[in-house]
Amino acid sequence: MSPKKAPSQKADNTKQVVAETQNARDKHVASLIAEQAREALSVIFAVRFANSLCVRTFFQPDEYFQVLEPAWQLVFGNDSGAWSTWEWRHALRSSIHPTIFAFAYFIVDSFWASSPVSTVKAKWLIMAPKALQTVFAALSDWYTWRLAEKLYGPSSAASWSVLLMVLLNPWQWYTATRTFSNCLETTLTAMALYYWPWELLGLESNEKAGPRNAPSVLSTTSQINHFRISLILAAFAVLLRPTNVVIWMAIGTLIVTRFTLNGKSPLDLRVMSIMAREVLLCGSTALALSLACDRQYFGEWKFPPFAWLHFNVAKDLAKFYGQNDFHYYLSQGIPLLCTTITPFVLQGLLKSLDAESTYPVTTSNTLKALTFIVLTTISTLSLVSHKEIRFIQPLLPALHILAAPYITAFFTTLSASGATTCPPPALKFRRKPLLAAGLLINVVIGGYLSWFHAAAPIQAVSFLRSEFERIHPDHLVFGRAVLNGTTTSHKDNNEDGDELQELFALFLTPCHATPWRSHLVYPSLHARALTCEPPLDTAPNSPERRAYEDETRRFYADPVLFLARDLWPRDAPGEHMARYIVGFEGIEADLQKYFDVGGPGSRHRIKLREVWSGWNGLFTDDERKSGRLVVWETGYYDD
Repeated sequence: MSPKKAPSQKADNTKQVVAETQNARDKHVASLIAEQAREALSVIFAVRFANSLCVRTFFQPDEYFQVLEPAWQLVFGNDSGAWSTWEWRHALRSSIHPTIFAFAYFIVDSFWASSPVSTVKAKWLIMAPKALQTVFAALSDWYTWRLAEKLYGPSSAASWSVLLMVLLNPWQWYTATRTFSNCLETTLTAMALYYWPWELLGLESNEKAGPRNAPSVLSTTSQINHFRISLILAAFAVLLRPTNVVIWMAIGTLIVTRFTLNGKSPLDLRVMSIMAREVLLCGSTALALSLACDRQYFGEWKFPPFAWLHFNVAKDLAKFYGQNDFHYYLSQGIPLLCTTITPFVLQGLLKSLDAESTYPVTTSNTLKALTFIVLTTISTLSLVSHKEIRFIQPLLPALHILAAPYITAFFTTLSASGATTCPPPALKFRRKPLLAAGLLINVVIGGYLSWFHAAAPIQAVSFLRSEFERIHPDHLVFGRAVLNGTTTSHKDNNEDGDELQELFALFLTPCHATPWRSHLVYPSLHARALTCEPPLDTAPNSPERRAYEDETRRFYADPVLFLARDLWPRDAPGEHMARYIVGFEGIEADLQKYFDVGGPGSRHRIKLREVWSGWNGLFTDDERKSGRLVVWETGYYDD
């Protein structure tokens, strides 16, 4: 009998050896992929760190006033000089975002608490938010690339194309390392999309496979944990920016309706029960953390998304900050977001909807879902009158992934389907002059916007801070906030024990045209700027709403009258005279008219002297900001 068993035993041994060899090979491949991912993350972080150092320009006020100012106030107290805008006083914003950056300020302040060199601490406080945002930007790029690898295959040409597009996109270079809530929203969205179980959209139909071997969804601990991570990240993205909910509603709609999807629906009672349980659990966890954070920040229970909807939709205050055409995101948003890859993005959007796809079912359905996300988000946000390009920035991961096979096929010898084979076949570049021209355009746009365009506002506040350090070296030390929200008195930390009363700088620019306390730093550096708060107590389309003018509009309507009536009235208390006045060169004639002999302000005996000026770029979206930004010294104070 034993000789008859020998062939069977030999076959079993052979199968075991083959299985062990295959397992060893799989482990080796997995380790190589993991090592490659770690190396890629290191490279991405290095690129984004260099990116953060190259960004020295001013883009939009929200970078500072919607995150860094409340973060500064959270760490250094209510009397630290931070500018609390109306959105924070009325709890329109989630405190999660500034709390994250408050942690960066807290670390720097703790490290330099005993240092006698306040100027060094000031520089680190300015750099800290950039360093933290660099981490978020790198994670956004890395997870976008990892999602491309899941769809197109590890080390495929298409997945590497995604990484190159992300790193060479001029809009990303210009904005990714800035502290906008949209940038963190993009990071959270990219991470959530990576962990999302895309098999929920459909499974391969395999009639030969028995029920035991049929593919399943949310059947392992790893799958469920990834689903939980995705839900929590998505929940925080929605709490951070309520409009992000459109992305997840789009995915949910596709899962239920299966519109244009391929394969077999995985939804059964077990899967739907797990989904409902996890959505409730993860959503409640994120909501509880958000409510606790907002309770700590605002001092009472608040739910910012409701306030956001009330003021921006019900009271229609978004119009106060500008209105755009309904086609803005299509005619300007996508082209500026994608620049030179826009044709390939459009091709990817169209091709993803093909009924016959060469991709596996999961990849094909995911690409359709990404297209549906893009179309749904743009259609929904186009209904809102106030539009900004960064509102659709969370779509960038999807846009890059959709464009990848087609930009790869266009510039290499691979076809669109060949771009997703793993490992990639040998390829050669083609259309090299066009590729070089596209790269050059990206470098020029990204370099100009990041290094030169609107650099003056940053440089102006740096000049004022350095002047304050020179003139008042005994008023540089300040402390951290205590439990009641006030600051450990910087008056007590000054050597002479006196608090400065002078108005160091007066900003006669459009409101929020420069950074504020995050760059001015010192609480004793008192500054005043024109405001532009909306008419909160007026009804939409009412005569009061139409007649309302904020400080900025009143100033630019008649600068001399504003100075004489609102700022320094002759027969009523007014502002202190400033040591420095900051404004764009267009107001110089009006300032001279006010201060000159015979002018309303001649009693001040001010002779303006230009002490600093900076070029503000080749173009501007606000003619009031055209020309140089200038700092004038009034000569009112003796050094």
